[in-house]
Amino acid sequence: MSLFKDLFKKVIRNRKPDEDTVLVKGKPKPKYYGTVVPYPNFNASSDASALQSAIEKDEVDNDVIIAVLVKRSNEQRQKIKVVYEASTGKSLEKALKSALRSDLEDVSLALLMDPPHFDAYLLRKATKGFGTHEHVLVEVLATRSNQEIREIKRVFKEEYQEELEEVIKDETSGDFTTALLALLKAQKDESVEIDNDLARKDAEILFEAGENTKGTDVSAFIDILSKRSGPQLTKTFQHYAAVSDISLPKALDLELKGDIEECLIDIVKCSWNKAAVFAEKLHLAMKGHGTCEDTLIRVMVSRSEVDLKKIIEEYRAMYDVSLQEAILMDTKGHYESVLLGLCGAH
Repeated sequence: MSLFKDLFKKVIRNRKPDEDTVLVKGKPKPKYYGTVVPYPNFNASSDASALQSAIEKDEVDNDVIIAVLVKRSNEQRQKIKVVYEASTGKSLEKALKSALRSDLEDVSLALLMDPPHFDAYLLRKATKGFGTHEHVLVEVLATRSNQEIREIKRVFKEEYQEELEEVIKDETSGDFTTALLALLKAQKDESVEIDNDLARKDAEILFEAGENTKGTDVSAFIDILSKRSGPQLTKTFQHYAAVSDISLPKALDLELKGDIEECLIDIVKCSWNKAAVFAEKLHLAMKGHGTCEDTLIRVMVSRSEVDLKKIIEEYRAMYDVSLQEAILMDTKGHYESVLLGLCGAH
């Protein structure tokens, strides 16, 4: 956990909540931090026709496919899928599957899914086959809104004929299962108001549950960390530092071990600065020998219409190199072009 302590103390910059809203007709509205925006002269029929021509050529025209997929919003891609199937009689997913290969195929198919279907697919992939990918479960459930989690559960049941909660119970164990199920309840406070008295009280409960007792009352940590908003938890961390000699992240490191430690620390990190957490994931995916394509595709696609602009800013601040430069150094070909396109570098 030394990496996290270093990240928490030195690298992750403070959140600036005041910058996250703009006034529209006198009311605060969330700013848009996505890098992919709706194409202004959108025409689903001409896009479907261009894709059909590109796919059916003797040599598949990857450039056309990339240009269409990357420069259209997710909502526009869904419309293209409908028109493509209506005019050709086959699904765009199947057509791209047979036309493309490797990482380019994976990222293109990811771009064709709407957000709840992509998230449900990620959770299915993380719990199916050999071993469970715990970090993906935590990443998805700790960073989505209550409404998004409810949608994911609905789509998961629809697509895979299983309740997501039951799959989590089967594939994980102990306190880690309890924490994931708490996140799946979608009961996180989403207001930006801070209750100072509650923060002080929570800090004392966490102190008593961890440092001040023999063993750790994990349920107290799970309850508070899965229900409080990011700004509220940030205030709790400040109060925790006042009643303890050590910071809350360090306390989690001392008190807990294994998947539950990673899970709760990830929740803490996300509440502090979500964009920095994703920047760190991208950095680790490209660090050292080999690249974790799954992580690159998962983060770039899922955040492209949410907060990828912020992630790009954090990446440069944290690693002194732009995300685009890192992608250029670590990937190649048409796959590289898609990732750069998602960064907003068309």
